[in-house]
Amino acid sequence: MAVPSSESTGTKASAPHLVKENHNQFFVWREFLWGGIAGAFGEGMMHPIDTVKTRLQSQAILSGYQNQKSILQMVRTVWATDGLRGFYRGIAPGVTGSLATGATYFGVIESTKKWIEETHTGLGGHWAHFIAGAVGDTFGSVVYVPCEVMKQRMQIQGTRKYWSSVVMKQNAGMKPGMEMYGYYSGMFQAGSSIWKEQGLKGLYAGYWSTLARDVPFAGLMVTFYEALKDLTEYGKKKWMPGSSNQVNSSLEGLLLGGLAGGFSAYLTTPLDVVKTRLQIQGPTLRYSGWLDAVHGIWKTEGIAGMFRGSIPRIMWYIPASALTFMAVEFLRDHFNEELTNGRVQELASLSIDKKRSSLQEGSS
Repeated sequence: MAVPSSESTGTKASAPHLVKENHNQFFVWREFLWGGIAGAFGEGMMHPIDTVKTRLQSQAILSGYQNQKSILQMVRTVWATDGLRGFYRGIAPGVTGSLATGATYFGVIESTKKWIEETHTGLGGHWAHFIAGAVGDTFGSVVYVPCEVMKQRMQIQGTRKYWSSVVMKQNAGMKPGMEMYGYYSGMFQAGSSIWKEQGLKGLYAGYWSTLARDVPFAGLMVTFYEALKDLTEYGKKKWMPGSSNQVNSSLEGLLLGGLAGGFSAYLTTPLDVVKTRLQIQGPTLRYSGWLDAVHGIWKTEGIAGMFRGSIPRIMWYIPASALTFMAVEFLRDHFNEELTNGRVQELASLSIDKKRSSLQEGSS
């Protein structure tokens, strides 16, 4: 009777150990995959609003401080000059950048959060969420920034005919060699053209201003999201104790993700304005750097200039963040459980087979 007892004990001990080890190995790549899909999905759905926001923030450079349009005027202008295609200019680099950012954001964030909570207990809670979000976004910026430069320049260009009229107006009062960049027919042509004219510096224009915007934004969004989740859990325990009705996690991600994205987007709008101005100026340097841009915008446009495009930015981030968090929660619920359950059965079967094999070898 000792042999069956030993076999039973060994099976129970080794299967959970292997399952835990396997879970740690496969957890990160799943988060990368779900985050990448969710990020690309959110960008693709909300790209037209982002185009309007980019044009609002860049018009001071293209048309002067005195001729800036409102949101509705800008929408009408894009439609009149470029049609529906104008709202989707730059979508290819936009989706590519969001795919990379979403993957690193959600892939890095969970492992970073767990590491902080385990090794630096004093930084637990919301500080862990903030730092994890910032780290995840910083990794993503390596791919995201060049894509953002291409996307924004393509967004403000619209059709070739429209961009030609803008360039003619710009070049009229400029010195030779200070012309705006040429028209970009697509993502790869844009990348090669920027590389040829400005090198790596051109592709990473506004890199530090992007980090200055995205690190606090990412940290704030994760912090807000986790805080809202905690608040929701507290509310459910207080007002619906013992209730069997569970809120769907995808719906919860949709609502809380939207609120978290909206709050974070508004608070970081001034940083977004600075980043946009630096990235679209190209060789025509209106601002020599981040501090010069902040000073110049504040001096000529005041608080209104610093928050220009805040409404479409919020309008973009509420649904984009909502869709992203909803997609991540949905994918986690439906695929992680499926993958984990399948892997548990596989590992349990493998463990039992290995144990039986070793016992048979021992008995022979």
